[in-house]
Amino acid sequence: MIRITEIKLALDHHPDEIRAAVIKKLGINAADLLDYAIFKRGVDARKANAILLAYTLDVTVQGEAKILAKLRKDPHVKLAPDTSYHFVAQAPANLTKRPVIIGMGPSGLFAALVLAQSGFKPLVLERGKAVRERTKDTFNFWRKSELNTESNVQYGEGGAGTFSDGKLYSQIKDPKHYGRKVLNEFVKAGAPEEILYVSHPHIGTFRLVSMVEKMRETIIALGGEIRFQSRVDDIELSSNEQGQQQVQAVVLQNGERIATDHLILAVGHSARDTFEMLHERGVFIEAKPFSVGFRIEHPQSLIDSARHGPNAQHPILGAADYKLVHHASNGRSVYSFCMCPGGTVVASASEAGCVVTNGMSQYSRNERNANAGIVVGITPEVDFPGHPLAGIAFQRHWEHQAFLLGGSTYQAPGQLIGDFLANQASTEFGQVMPSYTPSVRLGNLDTALPEFVITAIREAIPQFAKQIKGFDLADGILTGVETRTSSPIRIKRDEESLQSINTQGLYPTGEGAGYAGGILSAGVDGIRIAEAVALSLAS
Repeated sequence: MIRITEIKLALDHHPDEIRAAVIKKLGINAADLLDYAIFKRGVDARKANAILLAYTLDVTVQGEAKILAKLRKDPHVKLAPDTSYHFVAQAPANLTKRPVIIGMGPSGLFAALVLAQSGFKPLVLERGKAVRERTKDTFNFWRKSELNTESNVQYGEGGAGTFSDGKLYSQIKDPKHYGRKVLNEFVKAGAPEEILYVSHPHIGTFRLVSMVEKMRETIIALGGEIRFQSRVDDIELSSNEQGQQQVQAVVLQNGERIATDHLILAVGHSARDTFEMLHERGVFIEAKPFSVGFRIEHPQSLIDSARHGPNAQHPILGAADYKLVHHASNGRSVYSFCMCPGGTVVASASEAGCVVTNGMSQYSRNERNANAGIVVGITPEVDFPGHPLAGIAFQRHWEHQAFLLGGSTYQAPGQLIGDFLANQASTEFGQVMPSYTPSVRLGNLDTALPEFVITAIREAIPQFAKQIKGFDLADGILTGVETRTSSPIRIKRDEESLQSINTQGLYPTGEGAGYAGGILSAGVDGIRIAEAVALSLAS
């Protein structure tokens, strides 16, 4: 099979034009083209008046070898790679040990799935509830401000990604095409097939709920076990023959001890109590950079017009997104994060007395507002030096400050963009109504984050308006605070074995370990860890 890249056609092209473009590109007769499939469809929207679709195609032809030889110097015509998934090991018939997984977000979910498919019958321990029950608790928080600290946007089956835009794209290097495995499993679980070929696939929250349930059922059917409301409060370590500490068991909140020497840690970026416990037990942890800022909301129609011009809301294009970066004069980088077209800003706290925001959207992306995080990079050496867990204290401080500014009721502090730029308190909403629930309390965000963050964002917004007309809309809304952009720590692991560098049998994975950033990359990392564990158990 031949893979052709960069076939560009008009937005409203006829389907037959793809076939014609392939024939022309390869210089073949129509009869020699046996079949083609769309591997990827991207959008070139650099000219709003002349938007193009960019295709990557997998093509079956007569005389493949001859064609590849003829076009060997063309960088856009190559042999199609094998993107199918190949299991690295199968569980022996006399398997006596089973791997234990802590956490059932994307990383833990895919680690469990691959291990179950390989016959290793994993045990998954999830501190939160099953996804449907968790959804009820989360909605209760949004509607009534009643926070369940063990069942919320951060904790529970599906992980933090369940209440998000459901984005399934990443910039990670993926030479073994694990991302394809992730997408294929999602389609099997009920995701739309278009996620296999659109360049920026997304699923949306409600579809993710049912998909996670189906994947859970698959794991159980293959011999895996999943326990909800089973928080791990401690791990037992011993010294091995090499003098390194070795995982022996985990201890649950209820006192139950579960023996294991293969422990996958997939706890997510908000498991602060787990990070503290691991640090106390001597597991190597280092501080890593992350970002903080606000959620910004505009009318989705404004973004559509700015990005797609006369093609705004074209059915193929849908709600428009954006990606923005500005290097501020104070040396800080400001960028858009987790942009949610046609979505809502959601309350994402997991600790009492803290306010945290995130963005979420449904598959349709048809809500009135667009939202994104506008965040500033934070570095350990400069902003919280000295202790590997200092980033947690930094996040917690500003989340509590947001709680106070919001009136100590889980309202979020907010400010109109125009007032923020003028550094004056907001007193009433304009044309843009905030989507955050419970609600937004207007005021001045000047003390909601460190001065250097405020200064950098104030400088960036007018610059972003040069790229997206209206981005500095006076009635747009800033809602605070966005602090959980990524994990503030990294549980460093050996590059070959993927175990903790100083704790044998501990396999850190996903966002919480500092090795992923989003649903797709977390799923990919979970697969990598599952393979490492499978090879170890099968040897």
